[in-house]
Amino acid sequence: MNATALLSPVPVAPPTAGASLVEARDLTRIWGKGDASQIGVSGVDLDVRPGELVAVIGPSGSGKSTLGALIAGIDRPTSGSLVVSGTRIDRMKTDQLAAWRGGNVGIVFQDFHLLPTLTAVENVELALELGSRVGRRQRHQAALEALELVGLGGHAHKLPAQMSGGEQQRVGIARATVTRPALIVADEPTGALDQANGHAVFDLLAGLTRTGTTVVFITHDLNLADAADRVVSMIDGRVASVDERGAGS
Repeated sequence: MNATALLSPVPVAPPTAGASLVEARDLTRIWGKGDASQIGVSGVDLDVRPGELVAVIGPSGSGKSTLGALIAGIDRPTSGSLVVSGTRIDRMKTDQLAAWRGGNVGIVFQDFHLLPTLTAVENVELALELGSRVGRRQRHQAALEALELVGLGGHAHKLPAQMSGGEQQRVGIARATVTRPALIVADEPTGALDQANGHAVFDLLAGLTRTGTTVVFITHDLNLADAADRVVSMIDGRVASVDERGAGS
């Protein structure tokens, strides 16, 4: 497998009627027990269709980041069922979930989560290295091409400290997409950026849906949310409303 093949768009068949990439049913996440318990999400039912851009909004503590962590396989639900790409990930053990996540989900964080001692290209390569999908030379070439796609071909050998916040977040997007996952979960990816860089990052993520990638975008920015196919509003750990906005309707 060559690097270009790794990064070229994945052919995605038109979804059949009712088909979903993400299917959550009565999804609940509770930490602690008894009076000390804390509810993250409670009784969430949600479907996300292939190639859809879904924005999840809500005030702090509403459960939107917890929902994103569950969908991404970073966390595990206390109860309920969660199917992603046809797999019941709520039934997986921790090590199984980690392996599944590496090959099926790309995650973009608010605080970039780049390793400070690695260059941009090395940070992107790490996503392929952990999955052991390709050889060293192919990993390096695939990482370079992923950086080119986010407009950072000339920054490949810079350390994170030598880049702006917007550039670092672009590296994060390159790292999340280099494995060509079917699903991207972005948790407040514009929260640490100014408006111009935030909109540029959103445009990059939204553009991924044109190749069939599904993007779940967690945000406080209602202007960005308005550009999504659907907006899921959360309050107190529950889905308060689902609003069809764009192409996914």
